[in-house]
Formats: sequence, C-alpha cells, structure tokens
Amino acid sequence: MGIVDQEKGGSSGSLGAEEVGGIHEHSPVHIQDVEPDSDFWTRNGLNAESFKKRFYGPGIIELERPMKPRHLHMIAIGGSIGAGFFVGSGKALANGGPASLFLDFLIIGIMMFNVVYSLGELAVLYPVSGGFYTYSTRFIDPSWGFAMGWNYVMQWAIVLPFELTVCAITIGYWDDNPDHVAIYIAVFLVLIATISLFGALGYAEEEFWSSLFKLTMTVIFMVIALVCVLGGGPSDGKYHTYQGAHTWYDPGAFKHGFKGFCSVFVTAAFAFSGTELVGLAAAESKNPAKSLPGAVKQVFWRITLFYVLGLFFVGLLIRSDDSRLLGQTENGEPLKGGASAASPFVLVGNYAGLNGFDHIMNVVILVSVMSIGMSSVYGGSRTLTAMAQTGYAPQFFTYIDKSGRPLWSTILIIVFGLLAFIKVAPNGKGDSIFDWLLALSGLAALFTWGSICLAHIRFRTAWKAQGHTLDEIPFRAVGGVIGSWIGLILCILVLIATIYSSLAPPDGSSPSAESFFINCLAIPVVMFFWVIGFFWKKTGWLRTDQIDVDSNRRELDWDAINAFRQEQATWPAWRRVAYLFV
Repeated sequence: MGIVDQEKGGSSGSLGAEEVGGIHEHSPVHIQDVEPDSDFWTRNGLNAESFKKRFYGPGIIELERPMKPRHLHMIAIGGSIGAGFFVGSGKALANGGPASLFLDFLIIGIMMFNVVYSLGELAVLYPVSGGFYTYSTRFIDPSWGFAMGWNYVMQWAIVLPFELTVCAITIGYWDDNPDHVAIYIAVFLVLIATISLFGALGYAEEEFWSSLFKLTMTVIFMVIALVCVLGGGPSDGKYHTYQGAHTWYDPGAFKHGFKGFCSVFVTAAFAFSGTELVGLAAAESKNPAKSLPGAVKQVFWRITLFYVLGLFFVGLLIRSDDSRLLGQTENGEPLKGGASAASPFVLVGNYAGLNGFDHIMNVVILVSVMSIGMSSVYGGSRTLTAMAQTGYAPQFFTYIDKSGRPLWSTILIIVFGLLAFIKVAPNGKGDSIFDWLLALSGLAALFTWGSICLAHIRFRTAWKAQGHTLDEIPFRAVGGVIGSWIGLILCILVLIATIYSSLAPPDGSSPSAESFFINCLAIPVVMFFWVIGFFWKKTGWLRTDQIDVDSNRRELDWDAINAFRQEQATWPAWRRVAYLFV
C-alpha cells in the first residue's frame, strides 16, 4: 500500500491549498510505502478483522497493488466486451445495415485508440487512483473534474443493475419463466458481491479468466464465420453455399440512410464502455510504469480483431432485415429465449445448423455481462474513494479496510444493484422506471472519454509552456496531441449524432419527448453537476500558467528508460512501428 502524494520540488500549482482530511490538495509530501497485512486471512479479506479500518498515515492513499501484467493485459484486451458487442450489435445491424455497423464501430475504435493512449501517457506520469476525474481537475477545471467524477460514479452505479437484469434475461434462453427473473437477479448480485470481497485481486482474477474465455470463443466464432462465409457450413444449414458479401447487396449495405448510420453510434459507444478501466486498474498493479504501456497496446488488437473484424463477419452472415434481430419472429410474435436469442452471434449458430453452438455463445454472453457487472463495482468504488480523498465526496468513503478494499464505496455500488428488481415490478411499470434510470448513464462514457482527450491536450500545452520537452515523458501517446484532438472531435460528433437520432428516429417514426430525454438525459445531468462544482469550488477554466505539471509525478528509472530508447534507435523502421502496437 503506498501513499500517493507529491514529489519533492514539485510546484503546488495555483489551484489553492484547500485542506482535505488534514492534507493540502496540491501540497508536496513524501511518498511512503506501507506493507499489506502480514496475516493471510486478513490480507485477503477472509475474516472479520479484514473489515476494520487500517491507518495508513496522512495523505491520499493508493490502494493495494496485487494486479500483475497478465491481469492488466486481459482487462485491456477483453475486459469490456459485453452485451453491447454480443447483443446490442443485432439492433444496430437492423437499424443501420452491415456497412454502418462496420464503419461506426471502426470510427469509435479510432476514437478509443486515441483516448486510451492519451490516458496511458497521463497514467504513467501521474499515479492517481480514480484518475479520470483527477486529470480533469488538474488540467481543465476543478468544477468540470467534480462533474466528471460524479458522472463516472453514477454511470457504473446504474450500469450494475442493468447488467444484473441482462444476466437474468440471458438465463431466459433456457428458462423463460418470468417469475424466475428476480431469483436470477438475486443470485448474480450475491455472486458479484462475493467476488468483490476479495478486492482488487478478486476483480483481476475474474476479469483474467472471463476475458480469456470471451476472447477464445470470439476467435472460434470468427473461424467458424469465415468457413460459413466461404460456404463450408453444414449441409442442413443456411451456409453450405458461398455467401460472400451478398448481404451488402441484398438487402443492402446501408439501411435507413444517414439516420441509420447515426443511430448505430449509440450502440457502438455503449459497446466500448469500460475500455478506459485499464487506467484505473493500472493504479493497483505492482509496477504501473512498466505494465501499463503494454496493456494500452492491447486495446489496438481488441478494436481491430474483435470489434471490427467480428462484426464484419456478422454483417456478412446475418441480413439486416432479419426480424429476429429485433426480438421478433417472422410473424411478428415475441422471440422466445430472451434478448440473447436476438444476438447475431447466437443466430449464426442457429442458421448454420451447428447443434449446441447457440448455447455456447449464450454462455459467452452471460459471462460477458457478469464481467461488466464486476467492472461496475470496481470502477465506481475506486472513483468514489478517490473523490472522497480529495474532498469531492463525503469523507466516510475514504474508508479502506485492512485488506485494501474501499469498503463503504464498494457497498454503496453493490446496493445500487438492488435497483435491478425494479425491472420485475408488476404491470410493466418497472420497464419505464428502469429506462429512465438507465438514461442517466447513457452518454456518460462519451463525457469521460472526451475529458481524457481534453486533459491530455491541456497537459501537453502546459508541459511545453513550462519549459519541458517530450523526452521527459516516459510513455507518449502514438497520435500525440493530434490524436487527442481526433478523439475529442469524434466524441463531440457522436454526441451530436445521438441527439440527431433522438430527434429523427431511423425507422421514420415521429420523435417523442420521452425517447429524446431517455437518450440524452446524461447531458443535463452532467451540466447540473458542473454548476454545483462551480459554486462549490469557485474555480473556472484553468489558464496554462495555472496548470501544475510537476507535483505528484511518478518516480521513474530514467537510466533504464534512456538506455531502452537508445536501443530503440538502432532498430529497423518496421520494428519501431510494430513496437507502437505490440
């Protein structure tokens, strides 16, 4: 356990010296290491003693660091692959067609590539748990940082009950009794709470094995899909003759024109939610400066191989006018088997005549959704604790127990999981209430990603203005400032596309005020938090000379870094390019 505070010689900046729990937000203090508890049962959260508060001394506390590089790499490459990819892609295909599906996910992939690399540069240089909002506070505006912190906590607090509901509905593929939904919600909530008892290590191990399973099955799916596209499917299925790109001609590459194209952005953005968690997880790895760059590079392969290539195959094998993508049979009746029955990945198994493959893919969906539920608890609790440590949330959320768990923050997020039971309220009223709750997190990720890019732009501007050079940055984003501008502009364009889709539904129906606010409610909520933050902190947009780039920088082995850079300079061009992505 380390105490994350400022390095000697760092500037205190000009954000003021607001005291938080006996420390100054930007005052320099020494970094002190505190060893984990020596008792095995206490250290791993397996006895009553582990729940007691541990005194770590003054300062902003960094959580335990049990994560290994293998955990970070798997979180980066497969951690956030969930319902948006496996299930939501079906509705996106129905709304926009295969070309819109492919292009929109590619565009969001380019955006996320730049977001994660910008985050990686900041996270290697500034080791702060819950770092997304702290970067906004430090480089943009403390009021905006306040809004981004609560926006992120709210996002995950609402996503947890949503994912629990999807877990229960996914079980409906085998058990479609509606009276059992509440039982399955309770089972998965208890399971997630149990894994959370093991803290960061429990989350890391769960993510490692679930990501490995998801990635393995996605690769198997793509191999099977390739064989089916080439006409090698079973003779009793639909894919025993060459398929090629016929779905791009009949019914067509694009559906519903520009409206359909814009509507797919919403699904694509939701599918990529959680990609930024690798930055949070890095704070709990043993050597973030070494393991984080490698993990960030894995995001490139996730985007390229899994999202883009996987959905390209889906667009080749499933027609965009297939009524099952919208959860209906050809006769317009509700499709049996729950939402996962409408997954294009499940439909490929059904149409190919591969007995049992649809069940296997449904298990993949179930594991993926539960994985996102675990990420909700992890991401929400870590950010809430970091906010409390800097005075942006109630102080009792700073409670960290002897096993290194942010106890009250974790409990609060898990309690939000109880909202999942609203979905099973009688007379269908639960659906409407739940839709409004989910709307609170609908666009939250876009604000987080855009803020990361803007923070990186502002950091680079201040870094240069205060006399620093790029050689002093240990890990640099591939796209640099230009990449962050691309990411920020794409975030804004996707936000505009979402608003446009709400005002002009792709199916040609008349827009309604309810559907508009369900899609865009996150915008006024973020603005509300920004206003609260402004009146509380009494600060606005930071000028370049106000931005503190020196304090709280990570101590690095510059001899080793410079030696490696000299070695890199001797590499051939192809190897230097490959190193950016591998």
